[in-house]
Amino acid sequence: MALFDKAWAAKTGGSFVLRIEDTDRNRLVEGSEEQIYETLEWLGLGPDESPQKGGPCGPYRQSERLDTYKAVVDTLIEQGHAYYCWCSPERLAEMRAEKQAEKQDTRYDRMCLGMTRGERAELPGFSDRPVVRMRIPDDAPTTFHDLVRGEVKAPFPDDQVILKADGFPTYHLAVVVDDHMMGINTIVRGEEWISSTPKHLLLYKWLGWEPPAFAHMPLLRNADHSKISKRKNPAARLMWFKEQGYLPEALRNFLQLLAYPPVEGDQEVESFDTFVNGFDWGRVNTVGPVFDTKKLDWLNGYYIRELSDDQLSDRLLSFLDETGQWGPDPDPAWRELVKASTPMIKPRLVKLSDAWGQIEFLTLPDDAIVVEEAARRQLKDNSPEILAESRTVLEGLDPFAADNIQAALRARLVDELGIKPRIAFTPLRVATSGRKVSPPLFETCEILGRDSVLARIDALASTL
Repeated sequence: MALFDKAWAAKTGGSFVLRIEDTDRNRLVEGSEEQIYETLEWLGLGPDESPQKGGPCGPYRQSERLDTYKAVVDTLIEQGHAYYCWCSPERLAEMRAEKQAEKQDTRYDRMCLGMTRGERAELPGFSDRPVVRMRIPDDAPTTFHDLVRGEVKAPFPDDQVILKADGFPTYHLAVVVDDHMMGINTIVRGEEWISSTPKHLLLYKWLGWEPPAFAHMPLLRNADHSKISKRKNPAARLMWFKEQGYLPEALRNFLQLLAYPPVEGDQEVESFDTFVNGFDWGRVNTVGPVFDTKKLDWLNGYYIRELSDDQLSDRLLSFLDETGQWGPDPDPAWRELVKASTPMIKPRLVKLSDAWGQIEFLTLPDDAIVVEEAARRQLKDNSPEILAESRTVLEGLDPFAADNIQAALRARLVDELGIKPRIAFTPLRVATSGRKVSPPLFETCEILGRDSVLARIDALASTL
């Protein structure tokens, strides 16, 4: 929603407004508001107005606007468009259960409509803390125009509660009042709110306000086409992507593609500016897109390789600092090691989180390399002799640089001794990394330095 809000605001020269809708006091989660700010800023989708930034239409938290809602509720009651309801939760549950058993409409039966408090108190199921409900007319319109979907028909609405017993408004009232007061002319929200839109349009009509345009976006789906939720998918919490090592520009591009075809033909790698310039609500895909992380991984790898080596090493260092992936007390020398190894691991990275696993062996003491069984099985009977020849070549090599290391070893092992390259270089790769698969060998040797490479050769040779 924020992505499309931001794009439309940029396209039209408008403002992207972040309002915290916290009127459901039972569902407040400590820290969630701060997480919203952090997520949007990380994604490059920071709002123009918000509780943090302020703006001309504050306050931007609904819990700080209660007096405004109460005045509107009083007006609706005076006009006959709303009424008090004293039915207890238990009475409402029984009513719905009875109607459901009889396969009837489970909407509120208007027991309290037209009653005074005293009259209603004499009947069963009374609560001394009333709510306020909309009085939906029999001819309430159920169709409206949607920027994404065109003409939409929604179910006939219930007598919606607009003011709860605790004095807080429900979403349905608060969103209408706030959107009007804040001058919002386009609302972008999920398709689950389509059924509520007729209620909102009625409120606009009753209050004599011009309704905004609505754009109901498709909901993202898991691979099994179920709605994404935190219970089923950690990706529902957007900071999960940062923790996994995805780049914000890659995730932004991915989110564009989920509900919107590429602006320029089949060009899937597309900047936010290109997206904005070609934006058209009519092109939004209304079929719930499946959240396929394979596409995201591909995009993320592409964006990683588009970074310069210096840019990528800066991102890697920030990632390692923030996530603590390299441990709670990293050696200061490791920062230079990350910078030095960035060019050689860059082509192999899908996410920033892949980096430390690829280079951690470079930080280990030379006698602490544990050789994987899969790597040891690659060693041939002549591996001790190959290691000895490699040691002799490298011992006096100067300069100890990747190109020079490769040329010298190839000349001795491949050209003079006739050993196939795959066999010739495997013992040295296993000795330096302990792995079946590792970053480029000769760049690894240069980063380790001569003393470490020779020590690791000796350590492996002693086990053969």
